[in-house]
Amino acid sequence: MILLKLKKDLSFFDLTNIIIGSIVGADIYIASAITAGLVGPIAIFVWVIAGGFAIVLALVFAYSSYYVPKVGGPFAFVSKAFDNFYGFLTGWSMWIAEMMALPVFAIAFTQYLHYFVELNFWQDVLVKGVFLLGLTMVNIISVKAAGRLNDILTIVKLAPLVILIISGIVFFVIHPEAIQKNYTPLMPLGLDNFGTALVLIFWAYVGFEMGTLPASEVKNPKKNIPKAIIVGILVVIVFYLITNFVLFGVSSWEDLSKTQTPLVLVSTITLGSIGAIIIGVGALLSVSGSNESGTLGIARLSYAMSIKGLFPKIFSKTHPKYKTPYMALIIQGVIAFSLSIYGGISELISFSVFNLSFSFLLVCFSLIVLKKNSEHKLHGQSILPWLGIGICLYLLYSTSFFDKIVGSVIILSGIPLYIFFSPKVDIHHLREAFLSEESIFTRRLERHEKFLASFVKICHRIYKKVAH
Repeated sequence: MILLKLKKDLSFFDLTNIIIGSIVGADIYIASAITAGLVGPIAIFVWVIAGGFAIVLALVFAYSSYYVPKVGGPFAFVSKAFDNFYGFLTGWSMWIAEMMALPVFAIAFTQYLHYFVELNFWQDVLVKGVFLLGLTMVNIISVKAAGRLNDILTIVKLAPLVILIISGIVFFVIHPEAIQKNYTPLMPLGLDNFGTALVLIFWAYVGFEMGTLPASEVKNPKKNIPKAIIVGILVVIVFYLITNFVLFGVSSWEDLSKTQTPLVLVSTITLGSIGAIIIGVGALLSVSGSNESGTLGIARLSYAMSIKGLFPKIFSKTHPKYKTPYMALIIQGVIAFSLSIYGGISELISFSVFNLSFSFLLVCFSLIVLKKNSEHKLHGQSILPWLGIGICLYLLYSTSFFDKIVGSVIILSGIPLYIFFSPKVDIHHLREAFLSEESIFTRRLERHEKFLASFVKICHRIYKKVAH
């Protein structure tokens, strides 16, 4: 069977940084301001709850990847547990969600760039195009180069957050009254928007699933994927909680809700204009790193679905030199560019969470089937998928009415897509498999087994008749 053999170039360090890079992106630079206007300082506790949700789902993904360390992540998990149809729905909904998220980073990039340079509409469009084109080309050239680039971007983009945290702690030492002042009252807006805030903040933790997508390119995937997911999500939770504690402690929730660049606002208070520049540059690097990770992961998802015959065959085309799914990368880049021009951040995030929650829900169900009680070292594998199911249902419930209706329609629209592509592409691949030397040998063995089984059945029937 003629299939691409992806290179195993990603180490544990590479994969951990891909996960951190996929999570820490535009999220931390925009979500705090949005949620400040929804629930006020109590948002810090919403970040804790969302982090708990992320840990549960991250462990579900880690355990699933242990049982099914294949390229495609959630699609591969659900397909293994059930069948290709449910695997397709999982991959389809996740692909939609990630495609909605990719343009968010391009939009956020230009917003923070506006802090340094004023751009008109066409300049804004040009920057988004160059931004997405550059990241696409890096991923086409080499998955190893993409992994190394993400290592650099992840390390560099965490540095400004460390600076912000340290400057915030120093600020609290000098102005201890600021914490009590800015955290009082804790719930000035009540909890009516708690669910909406939780959905937006949970999106800030999304990205851990990207670590399971390039599984065939990871060294020792059964060991490194679960370990990288857990380490990555824990690092992110610590950074998010400390960063938000500083944000809401240094600035009032009213001021945070009025700005599009909350981290720049706070750094201006603690470090002055120089601090604002450092954080602004950090935001640009952070958004780039997260988009780079997303670009890498989504291409592997569409590639996995395509080689299974559940997506147009063009997504499984690989570059003759670089051995990467270049057509999948190009197509998703074009779609992300279009959405970045006409889409809004809040709408894209909300719609993305709805589709991701549906995808995660099916993954939780799949772990119930995949788990083996003999694997004692996977602690909590019996209870975690059920907790994950509850979390996913709550997130689906907390999305907007528009997301529920339109999201359901789009997910269901994948069914005719599955029906249309699956038979045609499957027959093509089956024909290749039928003519391959390996499959011919396998079929010969199967024939021998069938002949032997038939002979045994005949003997058994003769025996029964004679005995009768």
